[in-house]
Amino acid sequence: MVVNLSDSHSLVSNWVAELRDVEIQKNRLCFRRNLERIGEVAAYEISKILPYGEVEVQTPLGIHTSKVLKEQPVLATILRAGLPLHNGMLNYFDKADNAFISAYRKHKRDGSFEISLDYMSCPSLDKKILIISDPMLATGASLAKTVQYLNGVGNPSSIFVVCAIASTVGIEYVRRECGEDVKIWCGDIDDEITGKGYIVPGLGDAGDLAYGTKIQY
Repeated sequence: MVVNLSDSHSLVSNWVAELRDVEIQKNRLCFRRNLERIGEVAAYEISKILPYGEVEVQTPLGIHTSKVLKEQPVLATILRAGLPLHNGMLNYFDKADNAFISAYRKHKRDGSFEISLDYMSCPSLDKKILIISDPMLATGASLAKTVQYLNGVGNPSSIFVVCAIASTVGIEYVRRECGEDVKIWCGDIDDEITGKGYIVPGLGDAGDLAYGTKIQY
């Protein structure tokens, strides 16, 4: 299952356009907020297909039978770029447990890179709904490695992936490596990817745009 939130005209496509705009990108606060907004909408849309149950709620004037989530998901994100998207989802799934993973491209002198996973903080995932946020799904290598690693830590009942922009190559790679049961929700999808693994037209480096440039180690 792959959902492109920009397929139907909505504010999401407006926020994605602003994320891509080189002039608006100069405002880091606006960039982070737009990622957060996409996370909020994705959380709302995903909530529609999660399991619900009925509870009796005492009001000042009586009792109402209300529908509520049967369980809260575990929200996971890939540091550091995923934090604004993750925070948007946490605004809606405000009772969720959280997981944080450090997965990044470790560049070599010849220009190639390998995915390094150096840190993880994670609650139990057994039979839990897992939602992983990462703003850019480019080659899919870091996301696939993260999904596989978390699957090894626990046994989630279902896995969702939320990203601002994905490449078709990255989506195909994740589904091939992690199985088609992984449900992917995107702010938008681009078809092209460069030889160095960057999405075109994409938006650039989401982590740098949100938090400032970094030194490559």
